[in-house]
Amino acid sequence: MTTAPTIELRTFTTLDTARGDLLDVYADVRAPLLHLPNYAVTAFGERLDRHGGEPGFTAVLAYADGIPVGYAYGNSIEHGDRYWQRTSPAPADTYTGRPAVALKEIGVRQAWRKTGTARRIHDALLATRDEPFVTLMVNPAAGDGKVHSLYRAWGYEDIGQSQPSPASPVLTVMIRTVR
Repeated sequence: MTTAPTIELRTFTTLDTARGDLLDVYADVRAPLLHLPNYAVTAFGERLDRHGGEPGFTAVLAYADGIPVGYAYGNSIEHGDRYWQRTSPAPADTYTGRPAVALKEIGVRQAWRKTGTARRIHDALLATRDEPFVTLMVNPAAGDGKVHSLYRAWGYEDIGQSQPSPASPVLTVMIRTVR
């Protein structure tokens, strides 16, 4: 890992002022996949709008010289949430018995990868949360498995699989304590 460039982290609890920057960074981060229906900017925008209206929505964006370079966002999920309903096998009550934070997206532009920026964004998002657990879904093939390995290095462990939509690949569901 190289030294992280100077970034400013900004936290948002509504989409009002963050939506455009989230879409811009997403389009750059996911550029090689945008031709796939699940990864199209319009599909992401629809998911973002839905997630932005759900309880506990929080986004953290990183800016370098006023330009957005990375983001993460999530929201609260409770027992019975569709997130848990689509996870197989069903997660233990330890994880679902109380609200958890679902990290829905995280991405960093190419020039800021391997600088610690993604981890700083991730940790800043979790610093705002009161839930005991954080969960995420990862495509195990992303980065030839490197993304999955990175999350393991951050303390996440596999608890199941999910296919959130017919256009989505089968994802690995991971979880860890917030702190």
